[in-house]
Amino acid sequence: MGESSPKVIIVVPTYNERENLPKLVGELLGLGVPGLGVLVVDDNSPDGTGEVADTLAEESAGAVQVIHRAEKDGLGRAYLTGFARALDDGADIIMQMDADLSHPVAAVPVMIERLMTTDAAVVLGSRYVPGGATASEWAWHRKALSAWANFYVNTILRLSVKDATAGFKAWRAETLRKIDLPTIQSNGYAFQVEMNHRTVKLGLRIDEVPITFEERTEGASKMTLKVQMESAAMPWKLLFGKDLKK
Repeated sequence: MGESSPKVIIVVPTYNERENLPKLVGELLGLGVPGLGVLVVDDNSPDGTGEVADTLAEESAGAVQVIHRAEKDGLGRAYLTGFARALDDGADIIMQMDADLSHPVAAVPVMIERLMTTDAAVVLGSRYVPGGATASEWAWHRKALSAWANFYVNTILRLSVKDATAGFKAWRAETLRKIDLPTIQSNGYAFQVEMNHRTVKLGLRIDEVPITFEERTEGASKMTLKVQMESAAMPWKLLFGKDLKK
């Protein structure tokens, strides 16, 4: 994994996040973590997020890079594109993180440290381990739905993780290479579950560190009925569909 300071690339998919992205990038680069870079994957945002990302890249002396995709093609596809680039660029650790400031930047060094000092294949920023919490602004029914989704996924797939749908993760590069990324089929939030399932099936260990998940401060949520339906179907497809490989 490299000696004292691994090369860390944080993959941040964006769609209409022009207000949040500069704040997030500023906080990440302000951590002072050696070898840390940010890779923005923008899905042709109509609000100009891509142009904002390009400006950040120009001002970052190489710490920020941008991939422009031609259309909005889903969270899973965006992450797979970013992971492939990060692997090609020689990253030791590849992180995934939302652009909407819902994931706490302060947890990034903690997650990196956990990867470097344990045998974990991936570390999740978890809302449901001791010390973790969901956003205080969440209504009770949203908290209940999130908790039920984790129970549902774990009951079917036996992942043995508290936050199976978490989208804040730090991966070892070798874990992503073993997962066979080109054959990942799912998109949206189901992508997180499929990636965890692949990890567990390989006999690799998932670790969790507590985070407090915050409500987005700007823009609109990406959760749609289509995404919810795919998320509900995914565990059954994984259980019976031979990992969805065609």
